[in-house]
Amino acid sequence: MYDEAELLDTSGLMCPEPVMMLHGAVRDCAVGGVIKVIATDPSTQRDIPKFCSFLGHELLEQQQSDKCYIYWIRKQAT
Repeated sequence: MYDEAELLDTSGLMCPEPVMMLHGAVRDCAVGGVIKVIATDPSTQRDIPKFCSFLGHELLEQQQSDKCYIYWIRKQAT
């Protein structure tokens, strides 16, 4: 979908680790860059959109298949 996305696989990790790892990935990403997050923790359905909203990053898309949650996030200038 977003071919240039950096992959952040947080499968098997529970709250707050996926969001902490996303925070680090966003910090290291260039403005305008896209990060694809793969998670298995259902709380990411709440936590990742709130993270994006709070810090001003764009949640491009989120999907769910079985017990896997996938998010595409574009880093915005803060």
